[in-house]
Amino acid sequence: MSKTLKPYTMITDFITGKDIPNIGAEENRQAIERYLVEQKGYLKEDIQVDADLELIVAGELYRSQLDLVISADGGKTRYMAIRCGAGSLGSREREIVAAARLLDNYQIPLSVVSDGKTAIVLDTVSGKKIGEGMEAIPSKRETIEKLESLNLLPFPKDRLEREKLIFRTYDSENVNVQRNI
Repeated sequence: MSKTLKPYTMITDFITGKDIPNIGAEENRQAIERYLVEQKGYLKEDIQVDADLELIVAGELYRSQLDLVISADGGKTRYMAIRCGAGSLGSREREIVAAARLLDNYQIPLSVVSDGKTAIVLDTVSGKKIGEGMEAIPSKRETIEKLESLNLLPFPKDRLEREKLIFRTYDSENVNVQRNI
């Protein structure tokens, strides 16, 4: 089997302005980025693209990235983690919940999977679906209001290793991603 990659074109990322390979669900991510800025009121500075996630899983370093991480308070509090995908969004729910539980020293409150046309919004702590459709993604104003009374919870230490294994298992199946080029 050949290790040669399929040819790909480059596009300009809406948030960063950098040229990036148009592979996997990149066009879907661009649609979500535009939606967050143009419809939901976020500033480009509120959106972190390809947030690095490094974990020690079963004694080995595992590196990955989250597609988008959203803040509304100048980057102090990460409020929403988004995985952009193509195809079945339901198959990505557990992956983004695990990532949102592991990225920081607290559980990022909302986990979202989206294909740029629709979305599933999940409460990270409970893992339960709390909304569906692009309109279910909170606006910047709604996020700021929630931040005022938010109690950020760490992920329980006794479940941490299991959560890392869950994330790595799902994430390692993502082959059409920029970090694998």
